[in-house]
Amino acid sequence: MDGAIIFITFQKVYYPLLCILGIPANLFTFYMICFRSCGMSDSARIYLSCLALADTCYLVWVILLDLCLTFLQAQPFWHSSPWCGIINFLQFGTFYCSAWVVVAFTIERFLVLRVTVSRQRPLQARHALLTCTTIVLLSHLASIPASWINVVVQVNMTLDGEAVSVPRCLYREAVYSTVVVWITSFLSSGVPIMLVLLFNSLIAHHLLCSSRLFTEEERRTIRGCRTRGSVRRTLMLLATVSVAFVVLTLPRFITYCILRTTYNHKNFNRDDYAIPINVVSDVANMLHNLNSSTNFLLYCMVSRRFRQELLNTLTCRAKARELGSLFTHTTMKVFSVAEHKYTPGRDPVSVMLTKLRYFQDSAPHDPPSAAVVSRTSDFSSTS
Repeated sequence: MDGAIIFITFQKVYYPLLCILGIPANLFTFYMICFRSCGMSDSARIYLSCLALADTCYLVWVILLDLCLTFLQAQPFWHSSPWCGIINFLQFGTFYCSAWVVVAFTIERFLVLRVTVSRQRPLQARHALLTCTTIVLLSHLASIPASWINVVVQVNMTLDGEAVSVPRCLYREAVYSTVVVWITSFLSSGVPIMLVLLFNSLIAHHLLCSSRLFTEEERRTIRGCRTRGSVRRTLMLLATVSVAFVVLTLPRFITYCILRTTYNHKNFNRDDYAIPINVVSDVANMLHNLNSSTNFLLYCMVSRRFRQELLNTLTCRAKARELGSLFTHTTMKVFSVAEHKYTPGRDPVSVMLTKLRYFQDSAPHDPPSAAVVSRTSDFSSTS
């Protein structure tokens, strides 16, 4: 009994701490990916920013409004109608979305890798944006049946030493609920895990076969290319996100399948921590929920550009660097040559590095007083 109390107390601290750290971290990750230069391709920025928003919504609906209130309040608001069904709709919608964004990102990286290696085609961000929008819409559409797996019933309980009857949002004991839960489990965990493992294996096999086609010197040349470097950094992020997704999600899927097969009867007490499967299942749930809060740390560990941009943002050096870049590269520098001695034997020439047309107000034979230089690559000379 003492062990069960310690475990429950740990969960009471764990889930609020997960919200306090995870929600700001995901929002800051979204800002860094969208508005800072982290060395990612455009399509990867869209997928990872969508993943950050989906994980933030998951932490709000599942951790903050469900698990935290379960431990902190005796009667949370979602035990009443219609919140009993709405909270399930929102939770399963973000659950689907978070998992399938990782799957779509993995498949897209596999396709982009093959195209990049063979034809060097540019990445198309609009396809990634359309894919993420479709995933969000289909995820919430597929979560509609989950709104009816629970039902509000009156339960007799003892609160503050008094016997009261309170409404509770409980699992509906019906064939419909069982079928929906099984389908939801496989669509949100089983199938995404298998697809992530499959396409990551194909990516690893493709990279292994490609590495045998080039010498070491050629591979160093390839790594130095800007497009290849972006692909390589994005693949590293993909591998990290995929491994974390599989490792943290697979235990919950396994324990849930065990609960819904071996212990799927009315007399089973899910809150009895003397039964080992209950403890293991809660630990698996804690790991699964941790998956929605670790992306910021994963990016910091894997991506050097992300760490550098994070340091620049926190120390306010990025703004100064951007202003210096703006002054250096986008303003025109005017160098006066009025004091230079004019040589009659040589025609005066002024050089412009600009794509704009050069209009000279002076007479054609008058020597120019200045040369205008900008940062573009086109040259034109006038005399």
